[in-house]
Amino acid sequence: MAAGTGTEPTNQAPPRVGIDEFGANLALTEAVRIFGADWAAGSLHEVGELVGSEDFQRDAEKAHVHPPVARVWDRYGARIDEVDYDESYHRVIGQAVAHGAHTSGWADPREGSGVARAATFLLFAQVEPGHACPISMTHAAVASLKDSSWIAGEWMPRLLTREYDPRMLPAAEKNGVLVGMAMTEKQGGSDVRANRTEGVSLGGGSYQIDGHKWFCSAPMSDAFLVLAQTRSGGTDEGLSCLFVPRVLADGTRNPFRIQRLKDKLGNRSNASAEIEFEGTIATLVGEPGRGVRAIIEMVQRTRLDCVLGTAAGMRQSVAEALWHARHRSAFGALLVDQPAMTAVLADLALESEAAMLAGLRLAQAFENEVSEHDTALRRLATPALKYWVCKRGSHHAYEAMECLGGNGYTESFPLARRYREQPVMAIWEGSGNVIALDVLRALSRDTDSAEALSAELAKTRGDNAVLDAHVGRTLGLLREIAADPDAAQSQARRLTESLGLALQGSLMLLHAPGRNADAFIAARMGEDRGSQYGVLPVGTDAAAILERH
Repeated sequence: MAAGTGTEPTNQAPPRVGIDEFGANLALTEAVRIFGADWAAGSLHEVGELVGSEDFQRDAEKAHVHPPVARVWDRYGARIDEVDYDESYHRVIGQAVAHGAHTSGWADPREGSGVARAATFLLFAQVEPGHACPISMTHAAVASLKDSSWIAGEWMPRLLTREYDPRMLPAAEKNGVLVGMAMTEKQGGSDVRANRTEGVSLGGGSYQIDGHKWFCSAPMSDAFLVLAQTRSGGTDEGLSCLFVPRVLADGTRNPFRIQRLKDKLGNRSNASAEIEFEGTIATLVGEPGRGVRAIIEMVQRTRLDCVLGTAAGMRQSVAEALWHARHRSAFGALLVDQPAMTAVLADLALESEAAMLAGLRLAQAFENEVSEHDTALRRLATPALKYWVCKRGSHHAYEAMECLGGNGYTESFPLARRYREQPVMAIWEGSGNVIALDVLRALSRDTDSAEALSAELAKTRGDNAVLDAHVGRTLGLLREIAADPDAAQSQARRLTESLGLALQGSLMLLHAPGRNADAFIAARMGEDRGSQYGVLPVGTDAAAILERH
């Protein structure tokens, strides 16, 4: 091409590849050490280099450009009910399994193991979020299956390996498996007690189930946790949790009829399906009629991963926006050096750091099974943070996308994809009202959860007057709700938001640099706080905040 045509790219950021995404994220590397997982730094650097590589990022893009396709029949007319994925997706999820993003916290239960697994999950989800769904469900399913020895004996060793095997084979013929879930139905949604799927006891803990599921996450998985109304000997047992393998021990395929794949706003690389059960064989998990109890720990852990997934998306948004601003000039200066842009980027970075700290602190609480404080804390902190952090994700992604201008709005850059991805974290495993009501439920059923949260917040009492005032208002609202249960639902969102923000503010004071913590708290709880990103307190050293990110 002749010189001087004006088509040569100038004033554009180079590709953001060849970066150790763990080493480049000082806030994350410090948090991993603070929360007891410094021993995992070597493997996390390895993961950081992997997900920051050009090859991995290309696979992440291809997995969304070439989404999964349902293949219900083979060419001879036989029913097979399979989902075909692009090879890029298999490479992404295979690497995540190989590095323990799914069950390493269970497989190696030592101090910091849950935090190390959470950090690994964060790094993979930062670049390719769709695969995180089956990774998360497999991680969470262990909590529900580990006490059902009749299932765990065969399946647990395969859940805890680091081998990815997408073939449709009986569990006995595979070294590694993944687990999905099929809970909700079209007439009930989050109200799973309205489910109509039926399971009839065959004896010995086996059931035959028939019914429909409106959302089945990751339908290519090796097995699923399913809720069904069960009967035994003509007696209704109630809502039970059942374990449904895709392939039975004799090699025959368990009836698992894929009706269609959902055409989703985002999460395109991962399949979600409508399915039918027709004489499908299942095994009881836990006790008959106690299905919700059997899955509650799984749900808590997938909600943890919603927080982590949102934090991962925030980190990608900040990293891409900062990269652009540090390489792009306008009006005679780099964007990152222009005060208006610096303030926006710094505010986005503060949000990202606070979300990450919330996720890792929760992960630590889940690994610490012997701590009464952490056990009580996570009952309330999990829904509160799931609500607040995930609600912040979409606006955060939009603001970062705007930092790239027109480039950000195109599919050639990852932030358009991220903008579509963030809402699923707020919707999956309980949308806003469901989660806010779960906060009320935790307060009424687990009275020690409020005490644990108050004790957690007390760690920073007196360190920041603005946070102290916010915590005081929050605890006052909590007492008002306790005294007037009839008004509780109308105030559930206000309370949940206040609790989540209080926890984030306290964590920032404990673990982030003082200027970061003070700016975060003032910008979100202070009297002159704004409604948009970039409205930081007067005197904030935004450039210093960005050096950390």
